[in-house]
Amino acid sequence: MHVRNWAGAAAAAAAVVMVGLGVLRAQQQAWPPPVIQDDPSAPAPALTPEESMKTIAVPPGYRVELVAAEPMVLDPILAEFDADGRLWVVEMPGFAMDLDMRDSREPICRVVVLEDLNDDGIMDKRTIFADGLILPRAIKPIDGAVLVGEPPYVWLMRDTDGDLVMDEKEMIADTYGRVEANPEHNANSLIWGLDNWIYTSEHTWHLRFNRGRFEIVETLSRGQWGGSIDDAGRIYRNVNSAPLFVDLVPARYFVRNPNLTRTRGLYEPVISLEEAVVWPIRPTRGVNRGYRDQFFRDDDTSTILQSAGTPLVYRGDRLPKDMHGNVFITDSTTNLVHRFVIVDDGTGNLTAKNAYEKGEIFASSDERLRPVSLTLGPDGTLYIVDMYRGVVQDVQYQTEFLQEHIRRRQLEMPISRGRIWRLTHDTTQRDRKPQLSKETPAGLVKYLEHPNGWWRDTAQILLVQRQDTSVVPEVRRLARSAADWRTKLHAMGVLDGLGALDVETVQAALKDPHPDVRAWGIRWSEQWIGEPGHPLAAEVLALIDDPNWIVRRQLAATIGELPAPQRIDAAVQILQRYGGDAITVDAVISGLHTLEQEVFSRLVSARNGQVEGEAVQMLAATIGREGQLDRVQAVLAAAVDSSRPAPIRRAILEGLESGLPAAGGGRGGGFGAGGFAGGRGGRGAAPARTVRLPGEPEALTALANGDSDLAAAAKAVVAKLDWPGKPEPAATVPPLTAEERARFEAGSELYQNLCVACHQPDGRGRENLAPALAGSVLVNGNEGIPIRIVLGGKEGEIGLMPPLNALSDDQIAAVLTYIRREWGNTGAPVTAESVREIRGLTRTRTRPWTNEELLPAGRGGGAGRGGM
Repeated sequence: MHVRNWAGAAAAAAAVVMVGLGVLRAQQQAWPPPVIQDDPSAPAPALTPEESMKTIAVPPGYRVELVAAEPMVLDPILAEFDADGRLWVVEMPGFAMDLDMRDSREPICRVVVLEDLNDDGIMDKRTIFADGLILPRAIKPIDGAVLVGEPPYVWLMRDTDGDLVMDEKEMIADTYGRVEANPEHNANSLIWGLDNWIYTSEHTWHLRFNRGRFEIVETLSRGQWGGSIDDAGRIYRNVNSAPLFVDLVPARYFVRNPNLTRTRGLYEPVISLEEAVVWPIRPTRGVNRGYRDQFFRDDDTSTILQSAGTPLVYRGDRLPKDMHGNVFITDSTTNLVHRFVIVDDGTGNLTAKNAYEKGEIFASSDERLRPVSLTLGPDGTLYIVDMYRGVVQDVQYQTEFLQEHIRRRQLEMPISRGRIWRLTHDTTQRDRKPQLSKETPAGLVKYLEHPNGWWRDTAQILLVQRQDTSVVPEVRRLARSAADWRTKLHAMGVLDGLGALDVETVQAALKDPHPDVRAWGIRWSEQWIGEPGHPLAAEVLALIDDPNWIVRRQLAATIGELPAPQRIDAAVQILQRYGGDAITVDAVISGLHTLEQEVFSRLVSARNGQVEGEAVQMLAATIGREGQLDRVQAVLAAAVDSSRPAPIRRAILEGLESGLPAAGGGRGGGFGAGGFAGGRGGRGAAPARTVRLPGEPEALTALANGDSDLAAAAKAVVAKLDWPGKPEPAATVPPLTAEERARFEAGSELYQNLCVACHQPDGRGRENLAPALAGSVLVNGNEGIPIRIVLGGKEGEIGLMPPLNALSDDQIAAVLTYIRREWGNTGAPVTAESVREIRGLTRTRTRPWTNEELLPAGRGGGAGRGGM
């Protein structure tokens, strides 16, 4: 029987009522509260829901209510409400499931549905909708079904007889991550956007709902765990070591140009890790890098987020108004939820700041209370999913420091707990329980005007899925003249989803007083402006000098949909005006694939002298990465032209160098250690082959051999070019033997499972998460260096590379052989014997390596003994 109306659930509900008294007592404490010290050598007890409630502190006026607890909910990682206010929960008992903290690939995970039968805010009934799942990690209830992400699948699951138990499922995709991949780095999130795209995190495609069908659309992998949209449809994501990023320019634009070296505006940071100061209320040394004293106070509380995840933009209407538009993120290892205020400088530039000078919106002194995700409720409040686990760091990524802490505190067990909390306020009056699945299409339209974003989102999803065009006249009226700009955006999304968006509605949006409506008008215009001579294009281009960056940057991306001649003209105009803005530059270039040379030539030849170094630098980089001989020669000619200003020539040279592959590229070559390899969001194309000129570029070599300020930049370009008779040709790399080739192929498979999420398929890394492997000195040098890194981990400016010493010697040798010979890298293959030797030499080491320690190791002989 899947429906469990068991006595245990009733008892849990009764316990919730009793806990309410504890909530009131907790709110009477001083805030922010003092740090609660305990014995760091003693076991951390598993508390009852009532006991754990008393450890939670929230600001004055706020309170926390318990919505569900074990046995009603077990090992929850995600939750989302459906159209009728039922809470769908993903449960992951397969994570760190035993004393060895191993993850299980057995089909033991579930999706459950929790129901509040009497509308008192407490869940009364648990139904197992789908079980037998393997580490599922995404969920999205839609009309009459639910999307479930269970790598490598996305399923459309349906209950056909109304008992809330799955009766059928349809495979939407079978390339949604990998079942073998580490749970911390795999495809996740299914976020329905205003454009009816369903956005993912840490994955290479999104879904698009198009006239009743789900389509896969390519994207660039960003984020790590979770994501959220704001009222304007911008996507917010993060990674565990960097607090918050926003897509000011959607990824779909950057996908157009495979030669981009940067994608600024996509996954744009709004606050740094150091600025995002946190205030735990218990000592929090029990994290992977708890030994780094510089990030801890004297009371052993962390000053930084240690495991940032699941950003949620609060778009509800029942908490204080100053919460609206704030972004909340979980930090499970420091037992808190952090609140950011998003600040618009008035021109569309967004930053974030901490909501409180000292203190957190939600913090606990219970080490096992683990906020792992957040969701917005139809009642207008904020829900916090608490996995209630001692261990939330996957064992493959645990440092020995953390493992020692886990053993000392006996955190491995128990499992099979879980709580869901609701953050509310003294002024909160919960909204009524929804019944949107029973609404007619006409009835759903009115909810596009609801002040709570949950209702607007849900109404849009249902309207688009039902494909009832009878609502078009009323939705069109809202799109053009609704009082609330947010309603206009949803209405345009509904019209597009119904195939009923029209030019007149887009024209009204282009003239709207709100910048986000104007920006969406530009975006929706793309359906028409690709037609030569379409009059809408002129209206779109008239916004070139709009006072708001949101509008101007959207225009910069959208012009890539114009016919080629018009696109070149528009690009030149925008780059002449706003070429100093990095986001605008990358957005423009994203739409110039194969046309970069024409725009570059017009910019550098402009008689009015209007040219920004940033623009020509990035155009030169893109041309260099494409590697088309005639275009590279044209850029070289501009760089050596002494009639041009020296700063522009330097920008051209530096851009070209950053885009060109190293001489001898392809297999055995690779990106240089400098330039933009692994820089902010490179497009991810495979490295181009070395550009081979027909003869020596004499003007360039003369510049490189001279004593001007441009000599160093010219010399760097010379090093990446080839021509007949060039002195000191790149050394050849011995081909792999059959045995080494087999090891390389085995390493490729391991890389896809363990490494690709951070270091990316092209080895170029991810900003604020992982450095480039392509062209890395540490990768290509003495084999003792990368072996030590994999065995012991490494820390540096970007963060921690966790140790992977649970891998066998053969596995480490394979993955290192792969990364030392892929992407043009030239390192020698690694053997299991070398790994075994260094494992023995470093067996007593407990801390990750640093650059200072590793680089001397590379000067030793043999298997790198010089580092010991």
